[in-house]
Amino acid sequence: MGNIFLRRTAHLSGEICASASKSYTQRMVIAAALSDGTSKISNPLCSEDTKAAIRAVTALGASFNTEDGCWVIKGSKPIKASRAPIDCGESGAILRFMIPVVAMADGASILLFRSSIKKRPVEPLLKSLEILGAEAHVGKLSGVDAVFVDGGGIAGGKTKIAGDVSSQFISGLMFACPLTKKGVEISLTSPLESADYVKMTEVVLSKHSVFVGVEADRIIVPANQIYKAADGDVPGDFSSAAFLLAAAAITDSKVTLNKLDFEVVQGDKAIITILKRMGVEGKVCSDSVEIQGTGALLKPIEVDAKNIPDLVPAIAVLACYAEGTSIISGARRLRLKESDRLQSISEELGKMGAKITLTDDALTIKGTNLHGAVIDPHNDHRIAMAAAVAALGAEGETTIRDAECIRKSYPQFFHHLKQLGVDVVGGKLDR
Repeated sequence: MGNIFLRRTAHLSGEICASASKSYTQRMVIAAALSDGTSKISNPLCSEDTKAAIRAVTALGASFNTEDGCWVIKGSKPIKASRAPIDCGESGAILRFMIPVVAMADGASILLFRSSIKKRPVEPLLKSLEILGAEAHVGKLSGVDAVFVDGGGIAGGKTKIAGDVSSQFISGLMFACPLTKKGVEISLTSPLESADYVKMTEVVLSKHSVFVGVEADRIIVPANQIYKAADGDVPGDFSSAAFLLAAAAITDSKVTLNKLDFEVVQGDKAIITILKRMGVEGKVCSDSVEIQGTGALLKPIEVDAKNIPDLVPAIAVLACYAEGTSIISGARRLRLKESDRLQSISEELGKMGAKITLTDDALTIKGTNLHGAVIDPHNDHRIAMAAAVAALGAEGETTIRDAECIRKSYPQFFHHLKQLGVDVVGGKLDR
């Protein structure tokens, strides 16, 4: 895709089908692979991170094919150790989900991670697994970060893990521990953040007839459960939709995003409430969201992002177009994303003239006029999309370098912007 060039766009209009949820697609792929029988996944997201999920489960013995646009997965019973290293790409979620799963295999496996494990740490998860009788360690394989998992099963019992580092640790344990012979009780040593992602995992497991008890300070996983095959439809993704909704909010626009179900478990549907608090008019229907922007300055806002970290880049852009000062707090974990996301937001929107004060876990943003700039997204899909949205109200031209990083979660992003009327130039846009 290379570089993408965008100019100020005063008016957007049209209807778009929201991108399918990456988080649901990944979870549904793993649950299907652990099931007895064949599951069909309709409306899956095809992105770099969901391709990593397919590579991981097929390496463990599941079969995969496509049928009329659906993904068809036949589970692996039992889970088989992978002879070749399993390529998790740059998906921290797949790395963390699969570590406990491959620990249940009949032998050792290696998980490759093509980003930095320092940025997406796994040590708390490995320590939790060690308490449960499973051994794994971090190392290198041909210069690539890797996790070496002994396999042989998870004994079960009681373990503990922090709830405020990554909910992905907990989801990974929730996938594997129903297969243990003793069951597992996971004590949370700190309050759970991004709780809706854990609930999302619970919802997917329940559709495959697996029960996990999620409580405020612990997770209870009964033993000897059997995953059963189940068909499912991947819902639209509020995390990705937030960028298009923000684009409509800062311009004189009327945009409708279809295939967004407000009743589905997704913490990032909070973007609707945030837009309303900032004075944006909108309408939530049974299967769509409509935003009507006026191009006027928004109201400033204070947001605690502990449970909605993926919305921070979009909220930061909205704050740049607010009349006053906004504060986004509780965002420390964004320093451990694809980039140090707080630093990246500050640097890249700062190039466009944004007035941002950065602390360890917060952004204070004073609304101001923005101008075009050359943006380095730091190989972070959400930084690329945030800068692209910011460009729509900025004077002059904005260049997004290495824009292909959006393929990690939303390959059609620039194509969708163009459909809504944005002047997008350069690159080969995914359809």
